[in-house]
Amino acid sequence: MAVDGRRYVVLGATGGIGRAVAERLAAGGAKLVLGARSAEPLKELADELGAVGHPLDARDLGEVDGIVDRALEEHGGLDGVVNAVGSIVLKPAHITRGEELREILETNLVTAFAAVRSGARVLREGGGSVVLFSTAAVRSGIPNHEAIAAAKGGVEGLTRAAAATYAGSGVRVNAVAPGLTRTAGADRIISSESARKASEAMHALGRLGEPEEVASAAVWLLDPDQSWVTGQVLGVDGGLGTLRPAPGGSSG
Repeated sequence: MAVDGRRYVVLGATGGIGRAVAERLAAGGAKLVLGARSAEPLKELADELGAVGHPLDARDLGEVDGIVDRALEEHGGLDGVVNAVGSIVLKPAHITRGEELREILETNLVTAFAAVRSGARVLREGGGSVVLFSTAAVRSGIPNHEAIAAAKGGVEGLTRAAAATYAGSGVRVNAVAPGLTRTAGADRIISSESARKASEAMHALGRLGEPEEVASAAVWLLDPDQSWVTGQVLGVDGGLGTLRPAPGGSSG
C-alpha cells in the first residue's frame, strides 16, 4: 500500500466506513485531514490517529473548499479526497416526504459533488484520486430504496463524468458500492434477529459486510499503484448487486 506520506482528506470520518478508511490510511503512514459535523468525536478520532480534525457540514460547498485548503496549509499539498458522508433511508416513494428527499439528496449526492468539485480544484495541478460511495441498491432493484437509489445513482453518474473530465489532469475518480454493512446507520435495519437474518439472506455470501472490508476497497482506489483505474464503481457487497442467492443457501 503506497500511501505512506501521502495527503488525504476524509469527509464523514466519524461514521463507520469513514472511520475505517481513516484508520487504514493512518496505519499506512498517510497524512490526514478529517472532516465531520460533530466536533467532539472528530477531535477524539483525530487525536487517536495523529491527524488534523476540521469540523464542517459537507453539504456546504464552501465548507468543503475550506477543508481542502486546510490540507494544503497543514501538509503542503493533496493526493486524494474520500467522501464517506451518507445516510440510509428505506421508504417507498409514495410516503417519502419532500423534506426527506431533499435531505437524502443533500447528504448523499451534494456532498459527493462537493468532494469532486473541491478535490479537482487542487488535484488537477498534479493528479490524485477521489473516492465516492454508492450502494448495491443502484445495481439491483430493492424494495423501499427509491430515494437512496436515486441519490446514489447520481453519485455513479457523477463518478463517470468527473473521471472523464479530469482524466487528462491525472485525476482518477472512482466509487465503492457496498451492500448492507455493520455500521451505526444500519442498526435500525437489523435491530431484530428476523430482520438481520432476512438482510443476510439477500447477500449471496450469506452475511453482512464489515466497515473494514469496504474501507479496504476505498484505500485500494486511493493508492497511486492503481494509476490505471478510473471511472469505475466497485461492488463490495457480498454479491447483493449482481447475484441471486441460491435457495436455502445451497451450493449444490
